[in-house]
Amino acid sequence: MEYIELDVWVESRKLVKIIYDFTKHFPRDELYGLTSQMRRSSTSVPFNIAEGCGRRTSADTIQFSHISRGSLYDLKTHCYLAFDQFLLTKENFKSKSKYVKNC
Repeated sequence: MEYIELDVWVESRKLVKIIYDFTKHFPRDELYGLTSQMRRSSTSVPFNIAEGCGRRTSADTIQFSHISRGSLYDLKTHCYLAFDQFLLTKENFKSKSKYVKNC
């Protein structure tokens, strides 16, 4: 099975879309702060899944899966910080956090 067929990779792409959609409404002064950090954390997930699947050993694949999981933890923290700064509404936070709540 190719990585693009993995549910986790497909769902991670949906997460990237969600993050890009709601960070585009963040204030301009957050462009190099939370906006950038949240986008980088979210894109790191599918990137590392793909890279791990391209490695030769299952140990490498597992290591890159762990890196992806770490990126989800980063993103979850960024979401909390954005919520604390009133950049995410309670409704957005609850509905979007389902992707990262089970880290």
